[in-house]
Amino acid sequence: MAKFPTVRTPTIDEVLDIADDFGLNLSIEDAESYQGLMAGTVASYDRLDDLAEPKLEVKYPRTTGYRPPPEENPYNAWYWKSKVKGKTRGLLSGKTIVLKDNICLAGVPMMNGSMVLEGFVPDVDATVVTRILDAGGTIIGKAANTNLCFDGGSATTATGMVENPHKRGYSAGGSSAGSAVLVAIGEADMGMGGDQGGSIRIPACWSGIVGHKPTHGLVPYTGVFPIEMTLDHTGPMTKNVTDAALLLQAIAGSDGQDPRQIDCRTQDYVKALSKGVNGMKIAILKEGFGHPESEKIVDQKVRSAARSFKSLGAIVKEVSIPIHLDGFHIWNAIAVEGATELMLKGNGFGTNWEGYYTTSLLDAYAKGWRSRPNDLSETVKTVMMLGEYMHRNYNGHYYAKAQNLSRKLRNSYDEILEDFDVIVLPTLPQTATKLPAPDCSREEYVDSALNMLRNTAPFDCSGHPAISIPCGFSSSGLPIGMMIVGKRYDDATVLQAARAFEKKAKVKKKK
Repeated sequence: MAKFPTVRTPTIDEVLDIADDFGLNLSIEDAESYQGLMAGTVASYDRLDDLAEPKLEVKYPRTTGYRPPPEENPYNAWYWKSKVKGKTRGLLSGKTIVLKDNICLAGVPMMNGSMVLEGFVPDVDATVVTRILDAGGTIIGKAANTNLCFDGGSATTATGMVENPHKRGYSAGGSSAGSAVLVAIGEADMGMGGDQGGSIRIPACWSGIVGHKPTHGLVPYTGVFPIEMTLDHTGPMTKNVTDAALLLQAIAGSDGQDPRQIDCRTQDYVKALSKGVNGMKIAILKEGFGHPESEKIVDQKVRSAARSFKSLGAIVKEVSIPIHLDGFHIWNAIAVEGATELMLKGNGFGTNWEGYYTTSLLDAYAKGWRSRPNDLSETVKTVMMLGEYMHRNYNGHYYAKAQNLSRKLRNSYDEILEDFDVIVLPTLPQTATKLPAPDCSREEYVDSALNMLRNTAPFDCSGHPAISIPCGFSSSGLPIGMMIVGKRYDDATVLQAARAFEKKAKVKKKK
C-alpha cells in the first residue's frame, strides 16, 4: 500500500503567499517552477517520518498521579502530585523533590502554567530528572509556575494565583512560585526551579527559602521548556544551603545534549560548605541599593547581613559597578526579542543549534499557543507584540547590541571578582507585593509581574552564579533576601559564603 505523505508540497497559492511575505514578485509560471524545485526537498522531510528518533531515557516506574483538590493545595502551589522513586541509595537518598512544571517528567501532565499546554503529557524525562532519580531522590510531583514562566510574580498561573506562605494575599514570587512555597511549608525537601530573569531567586526571596541560580550552562537544560537560550537556567530551591549544595552536586555537569553547556566545569559543592569565610574578600555592590522601588528596611537588613561577614574573618568593602544599573535594560532587549523569536515564533525551540529537541513538547506547544493565543498571559502578549514590532522595524539591531553589551556587563563583574571572592547585594529591592485584584487593570497586572527584576536580571545576562538566602524579615513579617554572586563556574564559593552566613545568622521569624 502506498504511503500517504505527511509533508505535502505547497500549493501554487501558498508559494505566492510566501513569496509575497518576502517581497518577491512572482508570476504563476514562476510559482509553478519553484513548486517543482521544492518537491524534491519535501520528499526528504517526508522520509524523516520513517526514521526512528532518539529519545531521552525514562528509567524509573512512576504513577501518573492526580491534580490535588483545594483542601490538599491551600496555597495553590501544586500543579500535579505523583511519585517517582529513584535508586535506593545515593546522594539524595531520603529526600523528596518537587519539579517546576516546565520540566518534562514522562507520563505526568505538564502545563507550564498556561492553558495553551493543557492536556500535554511528556514522553521523556529531562536530564535533571534522571540525575535526581539516579542520586536516590524521590520526585513527588510538579509545582505550579506562572504562565510560560515569563513573570516574577505569582498571579498569572492558569490554575490560579499562588499565595505567599508568610502572608495571605501577597505574592510568593515567580515564576518558580510553587516550588518555593512547597519547600517553605515543608511539603517537599527540595525543589527544582528555573531562572531567566530571577525566577529561582525571586520566589526564594519572597517565600523565605534558599534559591541558587547556577552558572549559566552548569546544569543541563535538556528537557526543560526554553525561553531564551542565553538566559535559560535551572537549579535548586531548598530550605537550607546544605540541601542546595546536595541537589546541585547531583544535577551539575555536561550531558552532551545542551549547547548552553560551553566549557562546563563542576566542583565539590558539599565539601566547600565547611570551609568558612575567614580571609574571604566580600564586595558590597553600591548599585544594588537605593533603587526607586527599594524599601529602606531591605537595604538596611542586607547591609547589616553583609557587614556581619567581618565577624567571621572576612574582609568586607563596598564597590561600584555603574553598568549594573543598566543591566535590567540590557536584559529587557534580550528577553523581549529573544523570547519572541524562540519561545513564541520558534515554538519553544527555534533552530540553528545542535542538541536535543523535545519534539513532542514542540508539537503540543505550537498547536496550543497558535490555536489559543488569547490564553497567553497579558505579560506574554505584551512581550510578543513588542518583540515582533522591534523585529519588523529595527531588524534585530537592539537584540544584537544588547548581547554585545551583555559581554561588557559580564566583564565588569569579572573585573571586581578578580579582587573579591563574591559580590553581595539585595536579592530584590522590596518585600513581597500584594497579589493583584481580579478586576485590576492590565497595567497593574503586568507591573505586578515585572516590577522586582532590577537586581536579579543582570546576572541572567552575565551568567554568574547567584544565590538568594534569607537575611531577615520586615516589620510585617515578610522575608528579605540577600544575594551572593561569584565567579562563573565557582558556585562552590557562593555556597560556601552562603552557608557561613546561614550558620552564623540563624534567621528566624519573630512570632
